[in-house]
Amino acid sequence: MKPTVIAVPMGDPAGVGPEIALRAMADPDVWKEGVPLLIGDLTVLEAVSEKLSLPAKLRRVNEPSAISGSPDELPVMDLGMIPRLADLPVGQVSALGGKAAVAYIRKAVELCMSGAASGVATTPINKEALKAAKEPYIGHTEMLAEMSGATKSYTMFLVDKLRILFHSRHLSLKQAIGHLTTEGVIHSIETAAKCLASIGLPAGTIALAALNPHASDGGLFGDEEARFLAPAVEEARKRGINVVGPVPADSVFYFGLQGKYDVVVSLYHDQGHIASKTYDFYRTVSVTFGLPFIRTSVDHGTAFDIAWKGIANPVSMKEAMLACFRIAPLYRPF
Repeated sequence: MKPTVIAVPMGDPAGVGPEIALRAMADPDVWKEGVPLLIGDLTVLEAVSEKLSLPAKLRRVNEPSAISGSPDELPVMDLGMIPRLADLPVGQVSALGGKAAVAYIRKAVELCMSGAASGVATTPINKEALKAAKEPYIGHTEMLAEMSGATKSYTMFLVDKLRILFHSRHLSLKQAIGHLTTEGVIHSIETAAKCLASIGLPAGTIALAALNPHASDGGLFGDEEARFLAPAVEEARKRGINVVGPVPADSVFYFGLQGKYDVVVSLYHDQGHIASKTYDFYRTVSVTFGLPFIRTSVDHGTAFDIAWKGIANPVSMKEAMLACFRIAPLYRPF
């Protein structure tokens, strides 16, 4: 049986992406799941490897059909974006870093769209560097959607048995509450159902997190549960979706970790982030659904202040790769 291949764009070359990718790819556990292909610049990767005294060798891969390797010999597709290392300001925002990061991601998408790779596990990029490079993107998700022709994408967090889909993310808490509508919540519940179905769980149980303490305790602590959340759950159940709630947020994530729920719909950014990252900060993985292929990612930034110093923690990158390997063979786009 042919092993699963995933593409690993190394992110902004001036950040921690190169080192966490190299360290994670050298972990034997990763190779038990499939073959990771690192996409980047050999000039950068060799410099990082030498500076940090990493033992694994790097092997140039020119054709997707020739992808192979091991924890001791890591396959690299060299795009030659940084021919002179002196041109790259390590640990700083630069147009060169932004331009290179986009090129690595574009190649990863091409490999997935051609069938040479089954998914993408991304390392961090920097929004300021993208702006400096005059790239028309604000982040990974928008970039991947445009490059692959996807019209919508959805973010889910994954750590052990806990899956969290976000109803809203980059809104203030006041805005997130103000934007609540029954139809909007129904849409998020339906999206959660589609995400589960796309990985082989068409009858998975969805839990809608409550907004207020004790799910408002019958209206003692707010009325959003009665006005928006309970009606959304009722309507979604009429549409054949296996959903329960609203479940108080102080318990719903715990029960998700225990496997009682297959996914929890979080109403706002920190509600879900705090739950997953308090449980395991480094092993929380971001998964993007809705693309023609699965994408997983570390949930941290470029960390320019510690770049190329050998102190960046590679655990999140390893978990992103493992999740990509495990989800990609199951994934069916929607």
